[in-house]
Amino acid sequence: MPASDPLEIPFLGVRLRFDSTKRFDDLVDALLADVSDKPVPIDDIAARFDTWESYEHEVQSHVGPSGFMLFALWNHGGWIKKAGLGRKVLRIVIGNPLIAITMLRHDVTAGLFAPVELLLTEEQHGRSALTYIRPSSLMVVEPNRPLRTAAMELDAKLATLAAKVTAAD
Repeated sequence: MPASDPLEIPFLGVRLRFDSTKRFDDLVDALLADVSDKPVPIDDIAARFDTWESYEHEVQSHVGPSGFMLFALWNHGGWIKKAGLGRKVLRIVIGNPLIAITMLRHDVTAGLFAPVELLLTEEQHGRSALTYIRPSSLMVVEPNRPLRTAAMELDAKLATLAAKVTAAD
């Protein structure tokens, strides 16, 4: 049986950039102080706990002050210098399954964009920036009021975290 043609659903993502007077390393430190510097083994946690309540309790123990935890990070700055780009760049994946479920229960395809990705970049003159795509602009591609409401709550939490960590000390 031949495969069907894919359904195309165009959407527009909205990129947000928070400039900071902080040095790159200080921005990284500020973010990791909130989300932790140790990635949470979320799949291992899921395998160890049988009920939602026990899982929820364990996940909550890993959540930082802004409601997020670290899942992964990639040091793009470590390899792009080989191509002549001498900048520090760190891609960081953060999230919280307890937040994600508020969206996935309304549309599991929202899971394409949960957890969220941040890009921290070294800028000129000792400055830095934090950039990400507004989650609701990626997740809500068709009319879905409950999904939009939940995704906009995530947008607000993420913007609060970004403003907090990029603010001057």
